[in-house]
Amino acid sequence: MSQDSTSFRAEREGDWQRLEAMLKRIEGRSPRALSDDDLLDLPLLYRSTLSSLSVARATVLDRALIDYLEALSLRAYLAIYGASGGFGRRIARFFLTDWPAAMRALWVETLVAIAVLAAGTAAGFLLVQSEPGWFDSIVGSAMAGGRGPYASAETLKSILYTDGKGQDGLKFFATYLFTHNAQISLACFALGFAFGVPTLFLVFYNGAALGAMLQIYAAKGLAIPMIGWLSIHGTTELFAIALAAAAGLHIGTRIAFPGARTRMAAAAKAGRTSGTAMIGVILMLAVAGLLEGVGRQTINTDWIRFAIGGGMLLFWLTYYYGIRLRHGD
Repeated sequence: MSQDSTSFRAEREGDWQRLEAMLKRIEGRSPRALSDDDLLDLPLLYRSTLSSLSVARATVLDRALIDYLEALSLRAYLAIYGASGGFGRRIARFFLTDWPAAMRALWVETLVAIAVLAAGTAAGFLLVQSEPGWFDSIVGSAMAGGRGPYASAETLKSILYTDGKGQDGLKFFATYLFTHNAQISLACFALGFAFGVPTLFLVFYNGAALGAMLQIYAAKGLAIPMIGWLSIHGTTELFAIALAAAAGLHIGTRIAFPGARTRMAAAAKAGRTSGTAMIGVILMLAVAGLLEGVGRQTINTDWIRFAIGGGMLLFWLTYYYGIRLRHGD
């Protein structure tokens, strides 16, 4: 290869300078200092610099240029693959900034998901109220756990208060509900790629099942105890479902309306935010499972149930939307 050092540098120096400028911003602040386009270009520039280094070594260009490219490549490698601040600091940053920031970024989609969930709940309630036969179609025998429009008030009440009677049914329903809602959450997220339409359908259906179940208790004068029974874990679990749906909708809408980006680039950007949010959703479902498996099995006082459920909802709202920290705070 006859290319001299001057022409070699002239052809590629623009990319090296841009990569160096990005690295200075990362090293001085954090990767958040980069724009979305810079984040997408960073690995491309890194690989381009590695290629330049390989050519420089093979053609024995000047030693100063090789040293410069080696140092630049090493800095880029550490910026892309290196752990900044260790594992503990990365975990702390996730809980303090990344997780709540991802949830805040989904606030529009979250409101849409909550509205659809509420509409489904109202629809399920009204359908069963107008025609009890709808209950079996909406809820299904597995989730119903022996309950239905024609169950007695005593039977329904025995499931709400774990005085020994109905304990087995309560455990069965609690386990089923956790598994069911975890599956719904993951499906809501995964199906978001289809422009969000299946996600909205799943959220609506889940709301309809909730509304149908509420109606049979309301018809027996047990609406408040039923809501209290659900609220211990329900405020966390239903919020998690809405957030999972929001994460799916976020990707689906970005694919449908990518704006100035390509669809692939828009999906990749949305995927980073939604992926972080889904880690948070999984943690929320774990908390909901703990509340469901312990609190709802042992607490039989309505006001305590409402206090726990309301307190958990207040905690999540404050954590996601009420506290804003920046990396390094």
